[in-house]
Amino acid sequence: MKLAQNPVVKGSIVSSTVHTGSKLMSNVAKHPVLVFGLGLAAGYLIYKYRKEIVSSTTKAVDAGKDFVLQQKENLEDIVAESKE
Repeated sequence: MKLAQNPVVKGSIVSSTVHTGSKLMSNVAKHPVLVFGLGLAAGYLIYKYRKEIVSSTTKAVDAGKDFVLQQKENLEDIVAESKE
């Protein structure tokens, strides 16, 4: 049995990660220079990977449109079958 598959271990890992993240964010929020630095870093990464971000967003939107059209078609089929 793998250690990560145990639900108790998974729960404790998630709990410790959330606790550590919340402490980190509360400490960062108290220092405006760190907030500014994180904003600069995030802005740089978004600018650097903007083409990949736009292309993946476009793919997600197209997949969503296809899903909606497929569900609409399935619903029309169900309604046609019920009328018969």
